[in-house]
Amino acid sequence: MLSERKITTVFGASGFLGRHLVQRLAARGYIVRAAVRDTEAAKILRPMGAAGQIIALYAPVSDEALAARAIEGADVVINLAGILSESRKGDFQRIHAEGAGRVARLAYAAGASLVHVSAIGANPASPSAYARSKGEGEEAVRNAHSQAAILRPSIIFGPEDDFFNRFAKMAVVSPVLPVVHGQTRFQPVYVANVADAVLAALGAAGKGKLFELGGPEQKSFKALIQHMLAVIERKSCLWDMPIGLAKLVAMIPGSGLTSDQIILLGTDNVVAPGMSGLQELGIAATPMDLVLPQYLARYRLGGRRHGDIFHE
Repeated sequence: MLSERKITTVFGASGFLGRHLVQRLAARGYIVRAAVRDTEAAKILRPMGAAGQIIALYAPVSDEALAARAIEGADVVINLAGILSESRKGDFQRIHAEGAGRVARLAYAAGASLVHVSAIGANPASPSAYARSKGEGEEAVRNAHSQAAILRPSIIFGPEDDFFNRFAKMAVVSPVLPVVHGQTRFQPVYVANVADAVLAALGAAGKGKLFELGGPEQKSFKALIQHMLAVIERKSCLWDMPIGLAKLVAMIPGSGLTSDQIILLGTDNVVAPGMSGLQELGIAATPMDLVLPQYLARYRLGGRRHGDIFHE
């Protein structure tokens, strides 16, 4: 049994994965320090635990003093901090690479165990700034804290995801859905499985090891969108957008597409052969069809149907 007084610091706690993880940590008796960039957004976490059990701290991974304060006295540190696109040039480097190394160094100095969540495709030599910074972050973590567990999930799906929900919303209003690099393969993994994997990696099974996390199915980008359309019973036409046009769209502020994402979408995002994953952490991967129909039901014609209630 875990001590009720064990303290964990979770960077990026108010994000999609963070919310599921914090709920599990609180249920297991941890005192949770939610280290975030927006303490207002972290207020949603407080009802997940008893009074005073979940504490929101303003502690971006880019700030040495604030990160150190958040980690001081912690038994466990979990770094979920990450972004999909840059608000300012250099954000990938500051958060994914420098920030990851900082958190690992401070965790080691504090005598805390560490789980670092990266991403499939992380590679210091990648042409994508996102994947390159993730790869550099992994190197920095390993150099600073050799016993850290590193987890690389594929696309994470679940009720609040930014993948299936985004395209489902588009399908509600548009008869045409543009797809870039439609043949690229993904291996979507359920958010609850990833949260459970983080908890499992805190034990001896995770120390100093690297895991790639994917669900039981591999599908092309285009096939995933077709699957989503079948779930919500809509018939939008999928359009393979030419890469040249996609690059022009990416130059438009607020388009929802960046030039780096176009590069990233050109590479398969699946678990590499022979890599340790969910199974080695004792977790059975959840198929998409057990989850998608429940939280995507609201996008069907006529909305959610009787009996479509989501349970994690």
